[in-house]
Amino acid sequence: MTPTVVLGPVSRGSLVGALTAAALGVGFVEMRKGASQATDSDRWVRRTTAPDYRDRHEVFGFRRDLVRAGDQVLMVDDWIDTGATARTARALVEDCGAHWIGAACIVDGLTDPRLRHDLPVRCLIDVRRL
Repeated sequence: MTPTVVLGPVSRGSLVGALTAAALGVGFVEMRKGASQATDSDRWVRRTTAPDYRDRHEVFGFRRDLVRAGDQVLMVDDWIDTGATARTARALVEDCGAHWIGAACIVDGLTDPRLRHDLPVRCLIDVRRL
């Protein structure tokens, strides 16, 4: 399935995500960390992650009008460890009525193999090979 939008979490996901979107000729949306309430807060979708590898909960979000119902969304990042960011990205995409294709990253550090299937996740290299 070909994406119509690539979603990249700040900061390194924004870099590899934008490059991926350009290579595919599709749109790019930066998923911002710490997206706080603003005067136009109803225009944003926000979610809080489950604990990450440092046991932190992060708030991610983006403007609602950047991902539309019916869009096919692929998240691209440099590294996946707990899957918390990818699960949050999926929930945000679904909040917009778009279709989640999956997550693509450079390094796979997942310890729970079920996440590779459930999200689904595709990576270039497994952390155990580094």
